[in-house]
Amino acid sequence: MAQVVTGPGAAAAIAPSVARQRVNDYVALTKPKVQSLLLFTTLAAMLIAGRPSIALIIATLIGGAMSAGGSGAINHWYDRDVDLLMERTADRPVASGRISPRAALTFGLLLGATSLVWLTLLVNPLAAALSFAGFLGYAVGYTMLLKRNTWQNIIWGGAAGAVPPLVGWAAVTGSLSGLAIFLFFIVFFWTPPHFWALSLLMKDDYAAAGIPMLPVVRGEDETRRQILLYSVLLYAVSQLPFCAGGLGVPYLIVSLGLGLTLIVMAWQLRRRADRASALRLYLFSLLYLAVLFAAMVADVWL
Repeated sequence: MAQVVTGPGAAAAIAPSVARQRVNDYVALTKPKVQSLLLFTTLAAMLIAGRPSIALIIATLIGGAMSAGGSGAINHWYDRDVDLLMERTADRPVASGRISPRAALTFGLLLGATSLVWLTLLVNPLAAALSFAGFLGYAVGYTMLLKRNTWQNIIWGGAAGAVPPLVGWAAVTGSLSGLAIFLFFIVFFWTPPHFWALSLLMKDDYAAAGIPMLPVVRGEDETRRQILLYSVLLYAVSQLPFCAGGLGVPYLIVSLGLGLTLIVMAWQLRRRADRASALRLYLFSLLYLAVLFAAMVADVWL
């Protein structure tokens, strides 16, 4: 028969595990997986805009991480009721009860406020203002106003996710240019096909939670049609940096290859109407954005 260990020794053994879980939960509130791609677009924009110092890069990325993390924590706080209804999100720290709603909200607001001060003092006021606009856009605009009220939540909420390249550009130059605006719109038009592909996979979860994602409200066929439409629009927008003379032939070649591949995959999804095609498009869209921004950096630096 197994012995149950009790006493001070057992408590000492359990304490680090509890502390680790608490740290992991607070990290999860910041949505680090989502953040990683956003911060990559920030870094890429900085390297496209100029030759920033390592110190400026680090300061900007820390500020951006706090801003995005803060809005993520507020999203966890606000969506704790619907998160509990979806299998994919039921184990999130607030929904599961491991972190209290008040603690999550306080953490999110503290990160957002700290980011605003940090970027203002260590980077510049424009970068701070843009980052804070993204914070409000996601925490308030998308999470509180759009997500539960319209199937267009991803379209307009995507503007918040398109702000990081503007922050990176402003951090280096102290201003915005036409190329910076193109970067914003590339991410803006990338967002719908990316998240609608995911929503096709999670349609039942969203329906159970009463969230009016496009497949729930307009049906899967309309969602696949919209994915194809926005893939074509993204292809067109991604050519603007070359057409305007901001980037050269190396970028053009990569953007053509990526854009046509995405359109083909969207067309296949429309024809096959299966989960496998939706998953492939979703995963490729992650690669698409990372490689496209990396190609911009390579075009400028090489």
